[in-house]
Amino acid sequence: MKPKQGSTIFLRSAIFLLGIIIIALYVLLTNRVIVYPIGNLLYPVVIAVYATGIPFFIALYQALKLLSYIDENKAFSKLSVNALKNIKYCAITISILYIAIMPFLYLIADKEDAPGIIIIGAVFVFAPSVIATFAALLQKLLQKAIDIKSDNDLTI
Repeated sequence: MKPKQGSTIFLRSAIFLLGIIIIALYVLLTNRVIVYPIGNLLYPVVIAVYATGIPFFIALYQALKLLSYIDENKAFSKLSVNALKNIKYCAITISILYIAIMPFLYLIADKEDAPGIIIIGAVFVFAPSVIATFAALLQKLLQKAIDIKSDNDLTI
């Protein structure tokens, strides 16, 4: 193992742990939906939640690629900018999917008399939006740093 890789081992471990936790939650969600007697309102929500798994795991993969670029000393490269752009698009996709299921969550909350479901749904919309904004900010800063670096390389 290279000495440079030590700084990203913790982040890689956190990404793998997060992926394992989400897979476990998907398995538990499947078992819970089968026995939950709320009717057809729950199925669009479950389908959308499972659909968010695709961009979520793509974003995790992009984060691992970004960490590998950092380990390879390619942090200030177009590859890193593209990885951040992909993470941003994945987070936006997740937010849009959760916005699409908010009416179903409202109907479920109304039927179950549990208004807290709407707040929980809003958190699932807000969190990916924050991640998308942060990734966009990092993407813009990294692109500016690459531009400055290339200008400095041309002047020397």
